[in-house]
Amino acid sequence: MAETLAIIDYGSGNLRSVEKAVERAAREAGLARHVSVTDEPDIICKADRIILPGVGAFAACMSGLAARDGVLEAIEHVALVEARPFLGICVGMQLLASRGLEFEGSDGLGWIPGEVVPLPHSEEYRSPHMGWNEVRLTAPHPVFEELDGEAFYFAHSFHFAPENDAHLYGVTRHAEDVAALIGRDNLLGAQFHPEKSQAAGLAFLGRFLSWSPS
Repeated sequence: MAETLAIIDYGSGNLRSVEKAVERAAREAGLARHVSVTDEPDIICKADRIILPGVGAFAACMSGLAARDGVLEAIEHVALVEARPFLGICVGMQLLASRGLEFEGSDGLGWIPGEVVPLPHSEEYRSPHMGWNEVRLTAPHPVFEELDGEAFYFAHSFHFAPENDAHLYGVTRHAEDVAALIGRDNLLGAQFHPEKSQAAGLAFLGRFLSWSPS
């Protein structure tokens, strides 16, 4: 029987491109995976793994997620109670933080302690950061094996500053090292967009689809 993967629909964009990239990554990896874009709590609760995408402002994405009846509770059940594999992409990664400081500030999910803060900038490094950047591992992670040093596509003005360095797995350079991969246990977050990162992004998604957290 094919595993099921739920891509959470909470009004943030880029859902179809994520869906197509995941389906292609599954095919190329020879994996049987049923992928659905959904805001149905029953479907989410039954999913074997979850992807939470996101583009735009932190507070708006958090509000959109909270406004979907039963969705946040379903995600928490799958990710925190059942401990099934979870991937947050871009703002979907940032929502794992305790708080985002964009505009007036907003509470996040609080699953990984830390804050989402403005990107550092300089004459050479401007904000927003848009384009291809190398990702360098700072700690081993099975999903990123063999991808250390690959370039991925970024589009962001804020970055995740974790309280505990043990939750930081990879960085990219933007005036200084900023988080590109964060996680703990069955939770993983990528600041880059794997669905826009061509071969490296498909390889990353394929590894997530076969990841079995210990």
